[in-house]
Amino acid sequence: MASFILSHDVGTTGDKATLFGEDGRLVASAFSSYPTSYPKSGWAEQDANDYWEAFCRSTHELLAKAQCDPRGIAVVAFSGQMMGALPVDAKGNPLRRMIIWADQRSTSEAAEIEKTVTGDEVYRITGHRLSASYSAAKIMWIRRNEPEVFKRAAKFIHAKDFLTLKLTGSFVSDYSDASSMNLLDLGRMEWSQEMLAASGISRSLLPDLCESTEVVGKVGRAAAGPSGLLEGTPVVIGGGDGACATCGAGVVTEGDAYLCLGTSTWIATVSNRPLIDPAKRTFTFALFRKGLYMPTGTMQTGGGSLKWFKDVLADAESGVARDSSTDVYEILNRMAGEAAPGSEGLLFLPYLMGERSPQWNPKARGCYIGLSMIHSKSHLVRAIMEGVAYNMKIVADTFAGLGLDFSLLRVIGGGAKSSIWLSIFADVLERPMATLNFVDEATSIGAAIAGGVGAGIFSSIEEAARIVRVERRFEPDPSHFPAYRKGFPIFGRSYDQLVPIFDMLAAE
Repeated sequence: MASFILSHDVGTTGDKATLFGEDGRLVASAFSSYPTSYPKSGWAEQDANDYWEAFCRSTHELLAKAQCDPRGIAVVAFSGQMMGALPVDAKGNPLRRMIIWADQRSTSEAAEIEKTVTGDEVYRITGHRLSASYSAAKIMWIRRNEPEVFKRAAKFIHAKDFLTLKLTGSFVSDYSDASSMNLLDLGRMEWSQEMLAASGISRSLLPDLCESTEVVGKVGRAAAGPSGLLEGTPVVIGGGDGACATCGAGVVTEGDAYLCLGTSTWIATVSNRPLIDPAKRTFTFALFRKGLYMPTGTMQTGGGSLKWFKDVLADAESGVARDSSTDVYEILNRMAGEAAPGSEGLLFLPYLMGERSPQWNPKARGCYIGLSMIHSKSHLVRAIMEGVAYNMKIVADTFAGLGLDFSLLRVIGGGAKSSIWLSIFADVLERPMATLNFVDEATSIGAAIAGGVGAGIFSSIEEAARIVRVERRFEPDPSHFPAYRKGFPIFGRSYDQLVPIFDMLAAE
């Protein structure tokens, strides 16, 4: 019987189950959604039991769609949303809803850590700035505000770890997810004594750690029935969604890099050491195994900026798209192509939700600069695309200045379908861009590669370079360099000059 790899991507909106062949071929996929609760402004929670129900639904649907006998599943592997905090008791039962990555309630707890460990020390130890986004501050918030829950907690785990626990009974996580908690010593790849002491979090509350390719158990009898899987099927822990996307982009050796052009947008590369930026513009995750790291620079609203334009300013274009059964983004792409490089002096600062890399300023705001009577909607669309590219050029230049340069940038995410946007990126960054055979499934194939290595189907994660292939290259056009070399420093200067204005707008 043929052997298949079953990967589950436990995302923010739902669980995507995907079946791959032993050669990495995509067989079929199924998706099951679940809700997010927003009890208060800045809060975001999900019920972990919804993860399990979605896992079971999507698995059953997938096996039926692919007409796959459960005996043909060689291994189950996971990718999952990162930076969460889910308390479970000694039997693995959730004690409250998981506080997910988007939750920002624990700013005071994050500040409390800095009374003991400076921000520079936190960055040096963990590879990340100190933030309410990460798990440590969220665990501290539960301890302070829900002491009865905290008292009953045996472990704090992530979304994919909960499903692993349901299948195997093992309390375990991988290095990549652990590196999203502000608690991992990235150099030693073990829980940091300094961060545990500063946060007051006991080591006993954290799971044991392993590499993303490790088999951590087998599907137990109690899980086999509801999930539709065969008892005894091996389970590989997999990794955080960012790490899996990196592997799924075929980026597994130093010098490789990719751009995820989704709602949020990032550039990530691979290094054999943690990347410590003195200005803390970038951050670093662990990647699948010891000695491999994923330096990253993420902006909040890359593709999200274009979606904002579509939702707010493109009613006419959306109507045309509906009437002609066309994707509205295809119309916006054509409009962007009608404007000249540089958008006739129009700039867009894409900071609609504040900004992470490289500014790290939650008060930053989006704005057009340089509007005049000569500008049309085409200029407005192209300026957004150029503004996102300018911001990512700052990240790419930061990597290069720290010794991590790259000659080709692979692209995943919804924006990879936009030829004009990829051409703009190539011209602004002055290096080729490449689309891949896996675009929407990059995270899923990354988890599947981890699972395949654990099951002995693949020899190493380096096989990602064979499974994930470049399909199309977008070469930079030197005739466009002058416009972007002029616009790029003005873009940076515009932000600098507007910082006091952003502060004034944010003042109560």
